[in-house]
Amino acid sequence: MKIALLGYGKMGKVIERIALERGHEIVLKKDEFNTYDGLSTADVAIDFSVPSAAVSNISASFNANVPVVSGTTGWLEHYDEMIALCNEKKGGFISSSNFSLGVNIFFGLNEYLAKIMNQFDSYKVSMEEIHHIHKLDAPSGTAISLAQGVIENSNYNEWTLEEAKNNQIHIEAKRIGEVPGTHTVNYDSPIDSIEIKHTAHNREGFALGAVIAAEWLAGKQGIFTMKDVLNLQ
Repeated sequence: MKIALLGYGKMGKVIERIALERGHEIVLKKDEFNTYDGLSTADVAIDFSVPSAAVSNISASFNANVPVVSGTTGWLEHYDEMIALCNEKKGGFISSSNFSLGVNIFFGLNEYLAKIMNQFDSYKVSMEEIHHIHKLDAPSGTAISLAQGVIENSNYNEWTLEEAKNNQIHIEAKRIGEVPGTHTVNYDSPIDSIEIKHTAHNREGFALGAVIAAEWLAGKQGIFTMKDVLNLQ
């Protein structure tokens, strides 16, 4: 399979290595200094860039009739227009805040726990996410996805970085050293606490999941999620 890498930072380089190990060919390594030359020859594009570049990368791929796997976060105010472009071009698209297999299992666990805890008013939910100091957006896309999973399965209606009021979920975002990513969901009551936590040890899980998603998406049309890729429905 021919892969275009849109974004060639630390994650892009790990994705490249894993893709090559799995027998794929890299036809484009796009960074801020080069063009999209070679994109149209790709079977699939993998976008791990920065928020300011994501929309251009995704648009260029759809316009070149190349399906896109995007792991860039912080650009979702443009999500609906990218979905519209994908549908217009009859493209294929997977956008996820986190491609790690473990995190996607964690997403499912979070939703299941939220349904249970919604029966018990004495517990209040909060979240903490810790990432490396180079991460540009806060809270992380993964934390937002976790909060959304709670909102969809409970009486909470929004998240906030400030002190939580009424039906808000407080997210504490920390930027420390080179931490790949740690996410904690906590339900606290006057009597006890229940906590679930996912800790990434390195970037390998994110990269492998993105390559697996690209392998699955190649040749498909439509809007998909990692639940489709991993059959976690």
